[in-house]
Amino acid sequence: MKIEEVRSKTNTELEYELGSLKKELFELRFKNATDSSASPARIRQLRRAVARVQTVMHERNLGIRGQEVQ
Repeated sequence: MKIEEVRSKTNTELEYELGSLKKELFELRFKNATDSSASPARIRQLRRAVARVQTVMHERNLGIRGQEVQ
């Protein structure tokens, strides 16, 4: 997910997206600990996607970058 896609979403969409990303990341980490067949590249992608979403949400809370009016 690119940063432009994240910034174009509303706050509620970001919260939902963050929840689903964290859930998928947890499942992959758990699978990696038990089977070691989880893709390290996918885990890395998910970690970065979570960070992007959290960054945009934090920027909006601080008022650094507002949400565009849709």
